[in-house]
Amino acid sequence: MTELVDLRLVFVTGKGGVGKTTVASALALFASQRGKRVLVCEVDAKGDVAGFFESSPTGFKEKEILPGLFAMTMDTEASLREYLKLQLRIPVVGRIGPLAKAFDFVATAAPGVREILTVGKLCYEVREQSYDLVVVDAPASGHIVGQLAAPQAINDLVKVGLIRSQTDWMLEILSDPTRTGLVAVCTPEEMPVNETIELAARVREETTVRLATVVVNRVLPELFGRQEESVFDALDAPPAVAALDGLLGGDPTPLLEAARLAVTMRRTRSTHLERLRAGIDPAVPLLYLPYLFTRSHGLRTTRQVASSLGEELGY
Repeated sequence: MTELVDLRLVFVTGKGGVGKTTVASALALFASQRGKRVLVCEVDAKGDVAGFFESSPTGFKEKEILPGLFAMTMDTEASLREYLKLQLRIPVVGRIGPLAKAFDFVATAAPGVREILTVGKLCYEVREQSYDLVVVDAPASGHIVGQLAAPQAINDLVKVGLIRSQTDWMLEILSDPTRTGLVAVCTPEEMPVNETIELAARVREETTVRLATVVVNRVLPELFGRQEESVFDALDAPPAVAALDGLLGGDPTPLLEAARLAVTMRRTRSTHLERLRAGIDPAVPLLYLPYLFTRSHGLRTTRQVASSLGEELGY
């Protein structure tokens, strides 16, 4: 399991609302705590990586937000400008204006063109060995497959030339399971589990990227077992209710109902986890992160999740 932080490029995806950005931020923090030089890149416009580190807003130019941990936000036009400068040796000053409009036209007509600039920037950082690990807060699971498949889509369109050579080295990085992996985040609920199973199948069939692990977020603790349930039943009898009323100074029924609800929710979610395990490749490990009973996020929350992730990874 320690191999996850030994990769060079990790895409983190998941259905909206499952904690994808939380896991991406925690993984980046944990790797940096292990002495790695890490870049966390926010591709999903709905994410808030800066908020998880209590940092000022990030831009296309990466900045160090913690020792050894750098953050950036993807910008397609800036990525195009950088590509023209580095790969084609075309000097670009200021906004690229008409060229950007032409690119928008081509990107609309040809699949994978826009996505290739995002993937290309990330693969470039890996190729240049600027960082030990690049963690990507990627688009939601409904869009990640198209992004990961973009280099192959371009290869299918372009058979020779500079563009083909560019996508060849990207594919080499993406297809190498020792360098690149995908992390799917889900919660133990019906819809996220269904989407994760579907995602696993699509990634296997439509891309060359390996599904490295599935992170199950917001796992409820097992507060009570079957032995405690028999106690609840006994306490629900009229004599016991009367006795508890006197001890607690109020009706104990809501307390007993809350305990039963906790048991029911835990068992229901366990059923979804069993279906998840049965629906994906047995070789893909599942990591479990506990439910944090808080609505706010910040560096403290990120550190808590990073600690839990480290324990699951075997550190």
